[in-house]
Amino acid sequence: MLVASAGGHWVQLNRLNSAFAGHKRIYVTTEPGYQSQVGDHAFYAVPDASRWDRLKLIYLALKMLLLIIHLRPDIIISTGALPGFFAIFFGKKLGSRTIWLDSIANAEELSMSGRKAGKYADLWLTQWESLARPEGPHYFGAVL
Repeated sequence: MLVASAGGHWVQLNRLNSAFAGHKRIYVTTEPGYQSQVGDHAFYAVPDASRWDRLKLIYLALKMLLLIIHLRPDIIISTGALPGFFAIFFGKKLGSRTIWLDSIANAEELSMSGRKAGKYADLWLTQWESLARPEGPHYFGAVL
């Protein structure tokens, strides 16, 4: 399962597509119009939300939980933001392996979602060497 909010998070996730060649992919994002970009792969749109709107945040969390329960992905990979956090959080609790790749836009500090998701990610990555820490996130070179 590949999860990203619309915009830059989605663009970054899709730049990794060649790494997933030959694998079954399930895309999840907040923009229904992106379905045309994933070919024959499964696609799900979830509501967009922010921490400032508690009702939408709860609705998004519930939608992600139900989606993960229904699909039971082996691996969940996210470039952010809030839908990715919930995917990593619930996925880890339900037995998925999880990878968080923090946005390349976060050069000075980790994203809030990234800081929170890192606790639940099996592999927690940053795209900036200066943000890497021994306990994570880890830096293994330029990803994007």
